[in-house]
Amino acid sequence: MLRQYELVERVKAYDPGADDVLLNRAYVYTVQKHGTQKRASGDPYFSHPVEVAGLMTELKLDTETIVTALLHDTVEDTLATIDEIEKLFGPEVARLVDGVTKLSKIEAMGENERAAENLRKFLLAMSEDLRVLLVKLADRLHNMRTLHFIKSEDKRRRIARETMDIYAPLAERVGMYEYMREMQLLAFEQIEPDGYALITGKLAQIRESEGGQVGAIALAIKQALAEAGLKVEVSGREKHPYSIWKKMAERHVSFEQITDIMAFRVLCDSPADCYSALGVLHTTWHVIPGRFKDYISTPKSNGYQSLHTSLIYENSMRMEVQIRTREMHRLNEFGLAAHWAYKQGGVRPDGQVGWLRDLIEIVDASHDADELLENTRMAIYQDRIFAFTPKGALFQLPKGSTPVDFAYAVHTDLGSCAVGAKINGRHMPLRTEILNGDVVEIIKSGKGEPQLAWLGFAVTGKARAAIRRAVRAKERAEVAAIGRKLFDEIVERLPAKVGKKAIGAAVKRLGFAREEELMVAIGTAKLPDAAVMEALVPGSAKSLPAPDQWPKQERAISIRGLTAGMAFHLADCCHPVPGDRIVGLKVAGVGVEVHAIDCLTLANGVDADWLDLQWGERTTGAVGRLRCVLYNRPGTLAEVTGIFAKSRANIVHLQMVGRDDLFGTYEVDLEVDDLAHLTRIVSSLRASEAVAQAERL
Repeated sequence: MLRQYELVERVKAYDPGADDVLLNRAYVYTVQKHGTQKRASGDPYFSHPVEVAGLMTELKLDTETIVTALLHDTVEDTLATIDEIEKLFGPEVARLVDGVTKLSKIEAMGENERAAENLRKFLLAMSEDLRVLLVKLADRLHNMRTLHFIKSEDKRRRIARETMDIYAPLAERVGMYEYMREMQLLAFEQIEPDGYALITGKLAQIRESEGGQVGAIALAIKQALAEAGLKVEVSGREKHPYSIWKKMAERHVSFEQITDIMAFRVLCDSPADCYSALGVLHTTWHVIPGRFKDYISTPKSNGYQSLHTSLIYENSMRMEVQIRTREMHRLNEFGLAAHWAYKQGGVRPDGQVGWLRDLIEIVDASHDADELLENTRMAIYQDRIFAFTPKGALFQLPKGSTPVDFAYAVHTDLGSCAVGAKINGRHMPLRTEILNGDVVEIIKSGKGEPQLAWLGFAVTGKARAAIRRAVRAKERAEVAAIGRKLFDEIVERLPAKVGKKAIGAAVKRLGFAREEELMVAIGTAKLPDAAVMEALVPGSAKSLPAPDQWPKQERAISIRGLTAGMAFHLADCCHPVPGDRIVGLKVAGVGVEVHAIDCLTLANGVDADWLDLQWGERTTGAVGRLRCVLYNRPGTLAEVTGIFAKSRANIVHLQMVGRDDLFGTYEVDLEVDDLAHLTRIVSSLRASEAVAQAERL
C-alpha cells in the first residue's frame, strides 16, 4: 500500500503545482473515517481507496481526481456526508465523489434491477464529468484484483459477470485497453475457471517448449524494418487468454486449432513510417487475406489508431502485427485518461461525447431493467463497421447493423421517419445488413413512424430503445383515446352532469397526476366503472350490481331490418358484435350474411343485394375475433387467458397461426357483450407485458 508521502511524491512528479495540502488532508481523512474497517483480505479498508488513488497517479490525473479516488467510499461506508466533503475539499471534489459513490443496495430489487439502476445513475453522473468513469474503472479494477479473497463463489461470479458485461466494455469504449484486458482476464478466471486453467496451462507449455520464439520473431521483424531504413521499437506477446477463449467459442475450434496466438507491436516515429513499415512486412512475409484494418485513416469511435495485419511466418505460423506511432500507442493504452494528463496543457475532452450521448438516450428510453441492460451492452460492446452518408460523414456501427440502425445513429428524428434506404445507390429493404464501407442514404417521410417489426432486425441499443419508446407512446395514445370514449360513457350514466372541476378532483382522488393517466387506466381496464363513478359523484355507484350479480353471458341476437322469419347468420370474415354498424347481404340458399360496415369483403365488391340493418334491443352478445402476437417466453399465454377471464369473456376458439424465435401469433374467438366490451379487452391486452400486438380481425 502506498504511504502518504509516496502518493504525494507521485503526483508532484508529473504535476509540480499540485495541492499537496489537499492531498495530505484527503489521505488522513480517509484513514480516519474508515478506521478499523477490514476488507475480505484482512487488510485495512482504507488500503483500497489508497490503491485506487495510486492507479490514478499512473494515469497522471489531476489533484481533484486523486482526492476523489481517496474519498470515493467514505460516504457509503462511513459517517461522512457530501456536505462535509464539500466543506473540507471543495464543491468540485464533492460533485465527483457523489458521482462515484457506490449506490446502496436495494434489497427489494432482483439482480438485474439493481444492476440496471446502478448503471442508470452511474451513466447520468458520468455524463456530467468523465473523470467519474475513470475513478470508477480504477475502483472496479482494484476490486477485481482482490476478488479471490471473497469466500462466496456466487458473489465472486456475480461481480465478475457485471465486470465482463459493463465495466470492461466501458473501459474499451474510452480506449483504456490495459484496464479492459486485465478486467477481462480476472473476470474470465471466475466465470470460466476450467477454461481459464486450460488456456493458461497450454500457454505455459508453449513457453516451455518453444523458449524464446516470441523474442526471435520480434527480432526478425525489427531487422527487416531496419534494413529498409526504419527506426522502430518491436515487442511481442502471447494473445490474451480471454481473447483466445472467445475465438475458440466463436469458431467452435480447440486450442490446437488456433494458429495466431502471438501478437507483435511496431512503434514508429510518424504515420508515414507506419505505412512504410506495413509495406516492408507485406513484401517480406505472406499476408492473410481479409485481415488488414486501417484504424489510422479511420480511427475507432474511442480515438484508437493503429494498422492491423496478419502474416504467415515460418512453418505456417500465423502472427498478428499492430503498427502505430509512439504517441498513438500512449493514447491507445490509456485512451480518455491520456487527455487528462497535465502535459496536455489543461485541455479537457468533451464530457458529452457521441457514444455517451447515445447511452444517455438509451437510459431515458428504456422501459425496464432487462431492456436497459440489453441495450447498453449492445451499445458498448460490439465489433464495429464503418458506413458513410452520401455527403461523406462517417458513422461507426456494430456488425449486423441495418439502415434503421444507421438512421438512428445519424439522428433520432431521422430514424423515426425512415421509410426506406439506398445502399450504394440501390434501393434496399430496411432489414438489409450494412457492410463495411457502404454509403447509406435514408429515405424519410413526414408520415413515417417506427414499426414494432423493426425490433426483429435493429441491433443497436439506441435504435431498439427509440423504437420501443415510440411504439409504447403510440399504444399509450390509442389506449388513452379508448379510455376517453369509455369515460364519456361512464359520465352519461351519472345522475348529474360533471364539469372540468369535478373531473380534476376525481383525477386527484384516484391518485393520478394528470387526466391522461386516468384515461389510460380506464382504457386498460385497471379501474372499474364503479370506482370512476364514485370519484366523480360520490355515492353514484351504490346502485350498480355487485360483481357476483353480473348477468351470465348470453348470446341472444336480434337484427332489425329483416323480414320476419328470414334466416341470417353473422359473417365469419369480420365477426360483427353489437355496437358495430352492420349491413346484410342476401346470399342464395344461405339467407342473409350480417357484416360490419368496414368489412373487407364489402370493400372488395360483391354481387348481392344489400340490406341496411341494426342491432335489436334483445341482443346481449356475440363472438369477436382477435389476433394476438405474444412474446415467445413461458407464461405469456397463461397471462393472456387470465386477462380474458378478468374481463368476463369466454374463449370459444383459440388457435396458433404462426411462430418464430421471438413471437407466437394466435387467433382467438371470444364471447363478448358488445363493441365496448371487446375494446376494453384489446386495451388490456396491449397494456400487458406478455403481448407485443393485439388487434381485432
